[in-house]
Amino acid sequence: MKLTYIFAILLLSCNPKTQENVQSQELKTEFSLPKKLKEVSGIALSQDKKTIWAIEDAGNKNVVYGLNLNGNLIADVLVENADNNDWEDITKDNAGNIYIGDFGNNENDRQNLSIIKLDLKDSSQKSTKVVQTTKFHYEGQTEFPPKKSNLLYDCEAFVEKDGNFYLFTKNRSKGFDASFLIFQIPNKEGDFEAKLIGKLKLEGGYNDAAITSASLNSKNEIVFLSHKNIHVLSGFTSNDFNSAKIQKLSLNHNSQKEAVVFLDDKTLLIADEKDKKEGGNVYRFEL
Repeated sequence: MKLTYIFAILLLSCNPKTQENVQSQELKTEFSLPKKLKEVSGIALSQDKKTIWAIEDAGNKNVVYGLNLNGNLIADVLVENADNNDWEDITKDNAGNIYIGDFGNNENDRQNLSIIKLDLKDSSQKSTKVVQTTKFHYEGQTEFPPKKSNLLYDCEAFVEKDGNFYLFTKNRSKGFDASFLIFQIPNKEGDFEAKLIGKLKLEGGYNDAAITSASLNSKNEIVFLSHKNIHVLSGFTSNDFNSAKIQKLSLNHNSQKEAVVFLDDKTLLIADEKDKKEGGNVYRFEL
């Protein structure tokens, strides 16, 4: 199966029939999140795989929370020199450096988007500082906000790979069609135009295909999370997604899932937000 798309400014939509639907495993509750974490928007695993770093989105503190693998809260790390405008995902690179995507953009009108790198080493820290700020704007966006039919510039998902950040946008357009944009930004201090490198299309409605988080494993697979599904992207290179394959895995479970991370190459941890009736959990899912 091939997903083709045009680089730079031209956009190409992918045929959703090229996706492969696979019978999924059962989603298992690993633990409940601490009560103070009601709006988890991203999780990442420390380099030693002993700490789950968690963040919350707009309206919450500029704090990174550390959990052990049993779900106990072991750290509240204040980010001293950064505001939580809308923190939507957290990731790390191969060296274990931690990055937060301050790029939540529900109305598609923000012009202060950034990715921040933290001096965050372990759960004994009481505070941390931003040591690199990567500011950016999206190639192709000329209106703030665009027309309701073109609300493609919100983002809740990214990964770091080979010295670049890859952002996968969340489609909020009127007449949702399950498409999303892929942007590339160098992992450097500075102010950049995020390079548009593709437009892909998933399957289903908003809860099926609006991307809320992403994670990369050592086998060069990226998972996209939505409220109801996992989508596994494989067979790509850093600058070429032409030969990529997508597998859609149903979670058989619908909640406001906002965060995903690889525990190992075949095991995911998934977190959802807490509401009155459900959520506020971390789940284990085997690919």
